Amino acid sequence: MRPILTPLLLAAALPLSACAGFTHAPEVATGLVSHQLCSATFISHLDPDQTYREALAPVLGPFAGMVGHRVDRAKGEVTASLGPLSHARAIYRGPLGCLVIRGAAPAPVALRDTPSAPPLLAPVAGPDIVTPQDPALIAALDHAFAEPGKITRNIKAVVILHDGRVIAERYAPGVGPLTPLHGWSMTKSATNALVGIMVAQGRLDMDKPAPVAAWANPADPRHVITPDDMLRMRTGLKLGNSANASTNSAVDISARAMFAERDMAGFSAAAPLDGVVGKSFAYADGETLILSRIVRDLAGGDAASVHAFMRRELFDKLGMTGAVMELDATGTPLGGSHLYAPARDWAKLGQLYVQDGVVGGQRILPAGWVDYSARQTPGSEMIGYGAGFWTERGQGWAVEHRRQNGLPADSFMARGSFGQFMLVMPKDHLVIVQLGPSNSAGGDIDGLFQLTRETLAALAAKPVAGS
Repeated sequence: MRPILTPLLLAAALPLSACAGFTHAPEVATGLVSHQLCSATFISHLDPDQTYREALAPVLGPFAGMVGHRVDRAKGEVTASLGPLSHARAIYRGPLGCLVIRGAAPAPVALRDTPSAPPLLAPVAGPDIVTPQDPALIAALDHAFAEPGKITRNIKAVVILHDGRVIAERYAPGVGPLTPLHGWSMTKSATNALVGIMVAQGRLDMDKPAPVAAWANPADPRHVITPDDMLRMRTGLKLGNSANASTNSAVDISARAMFAERDMAGFSAAAPLDGVVGKSFAYADGETLILSRIVRDLAGGDAASVHAFMRRELFDKLGMTGAVMELDATGTPLGGSHLYAPARDWAKLGQLYVQDGVVGGQRILPAGWVDYSARQTPGSEMIGYGAGFWTERGQGWAVEHRRQNGLPADSFMARGSFGQFMLVMPKDHLVIVQLGPSNSAGGDIDGLFQLTRETLAALAAKPVAGS
């Protein structure tokens, strides 16, 4: 058990928690700690104390010493406490990941997965780590794992995939090609794929009112919100700001949905309008949670059905055997933030987009879906966002900054908090994955810039054979 809190800090926290907007902050904090440590311990098999130091303490900031935790490996659970303010317990549910128990625990889920079919995507590597022979690529990996001193990067994995084969990769101690790693908001890009599959199968129309029960009444101003609006973060709903995770996240609406609510999508769908539907851009996890509920409902309406759908239609076809998408108590995927997958599996997801949604001669995503996903959303110029991906195919300060620092003009990326990246470069037939809980204010994007520049330079100077 970590030290709980000093009397002085507790005295400061008690009145803070009672202020408007802070009521649920202690629940968010303990929910975050118990959930993340549960997933790190039982999905990724990482050391929970190291995870706390690297991934959680920087987020909790001055409150890091206030939150205690205990890992019970025998029971498969993690508890976290913030003195008398809040207590949370997360349990491990195998293929369904971890879940913070709020209210009654959900009934056990009897999975109905069919045996995995051979993947349509060709193998990207053999069982051994691919160590490049090209000195330029070796240097690129050295630089990717370097610690400059001013910040702590904590890089856990880098995978470089070219022409569908891993040409270089490296892992931190305790991490390897089979270690599932947290992608945070990179998960939104996997949800993009699941939504695209639903569209390809004729189950969902992106431009019609979204099938959300809470908005079914045509008189409800939210009735006109479409799945496209949700994927592009322009619903106008009051769902907070998920663009920058920090201590302030404890009072963010979407953070409350994920770490303090039992029905995450239901809580998000109840939000009122705070902007103009189809025009007001605001990056928030809650929109993808609602979209994930739609995926669950269309897949069959329960945890077993949506788990089977995700495995059968996406993960198995790409050979993403290590992928774990966590679900909430209602069986809704945490599609905005909680996919764990080995770095190679993340690269396979990127390869699907390099290949325009086609693998093994089979079209998985609709024709035009990749370009649709990478097309910049009007109003997102401050960050350069498409539909489930960050994009360089647009304009605005953020896009220009990324392009000037080496990201190709046709590229787009899955991006998650604390330095999680999957950069897709179709013209170069290239995917770069960089994962690790950086405490850099920019999420270590400078590291991605350098890795991308050096990789492209190495490929331009000398063709590199696959593993």
